[in-house]
Amino acid sequence: MAVTDIGRSGVSVRLAYLCNLYPAVSHSFVRREIEGVEAAGHEVHRFSLRPPRADLKDEADLREAAKTEVVLRQGALQLLIAALLLTLSRPRLTFRAISAARGLSGAGISQKFRHLAYWLEAAWLTRRLERLHVEHVHAHFGTNPAAVAMIVRAWGGPPFSVTVHGPNEFDSPVHLSLSRKIAAARLVAGISAYGRSQLMRWSSPADWGKIKIIRCGLGPDFLDRTPIPIQPDSKEFVCVGRLAAAKGLPLLIEASARLRDRGEQFTVTIIGDGELRSSLEEQVRREKLEDYVRLAGIRSSAEIREHIDSARAFVLPSFAEGLPVVIMEALALARPVVTTRIAGIPELVDDQCGWLITPGSVDELAGALSAALHAYPEELNRRGRVGRERVLMLHDARRNAAELIRGIAGNPV
Repeated sequence: MAVTDIGRSGVSVRLAYLCNLYPAVSHSFVRREIEGVEAAGHEVHRFSLRPPRADLKDEADLREAAKTEVVLRQGALQLLIAALLLTLSRPRLTFRAISAARGLSGAGISQKFRHLAYWLEAAWLTRRLERLHVEHVHAHFGTNPAAVAMIVRAWGGPPFSVTVHGPNEFDSPVHLSLSRKIAAARLVAGISAYGRSQLMRWSSPADWGKIKIIRCGLGPDFLDRTPIPIQPDSKEFVCVGRLAAAKGLPLLIEASARLRDRGEQFTVTIIGDGELRSSLEEQVRREKLEDYVRLAGIRSSAEIREHIDSARAFVLPSFAEGLPVVIMEALALARPVVTTRIAGIPELVDDQCGWLITPGSVDELAGALSAALHAYPEELNRRGRVGRERVLMLHDARRNAAELIRGIAGNPV
């Protein structure tokens, strides 16, 4: 079947989804998109380059893990055998695949070895996709999944598309050979207008027509629920995200100390894990904020919803983002959001549904949190309703999955 048949009424297509790490706590949007594609009648095979982490808690993620084939679990011997068989059967395409890997690798011996590994992963994946009769590969993230998908294509595998999220791809576009990946892809999806502009920035104008805005979305577990009104006596702020430098969490703890010193009554629950956990715990102890700030670790989707339902507002003081799905989730549950004026966030959040602050400003962050604490419940609920309406309009995974299918087909998105 031709790829241009994808998206036509009544035509079922075999797709493969490729991620570096799937399923993952922070990648629920991929699962929701796959569910939307399957609901439209298409067949989806899931592939992850690396095995998922052992700390998965969500039942939906555990079910996805059982459906997902992990490339690196095949072992080095199987990858080498696949590369040898392809070299013997397709010498010309093997040279093209080597050229693709070399062109992506950039300078430095470590980069060469890394892309040799991608070449081997692509060899096994090429053969596996052929056995499954996969007609198109969609990669999430413009990092190694896009590289492997591009090498698969060079080896005679199916065409590919990629969703680029940021900020990592925009931090290192040259190092990641982003322009080469865009040129080789059939479709490149940016998750916001900001993301699309950055993809245009790092690509040839000849490729701009294939760069579309296809937003991440939520599923029925958020969109179809009736929001719970904010309780007047709630003083809790909830933050969900990786405990990483990009999220600006030391700033949130500093702002919490300022609120405490002003005599404010509140709590902050930070959900997630990451490399900054020990330093954040130390900062909480140093500031004597144990009664105000709690690091709750990783929680399931249901537990996150419960925390947001009990919150007065959601907060995420990020320094670098694409467009965080957790902001969509909070707004879908009709909770106003305190967050930073960066990347794609202002396309969803403004003073009608939350508070936008200057990134890095502890004064503005503390001021916005104080404003949320002193806002009347009617005002908070009004902002929450506005945010929910925007999410329903822009971030429905079922509708956005259909847009992706149409984009892959080459039809207008």
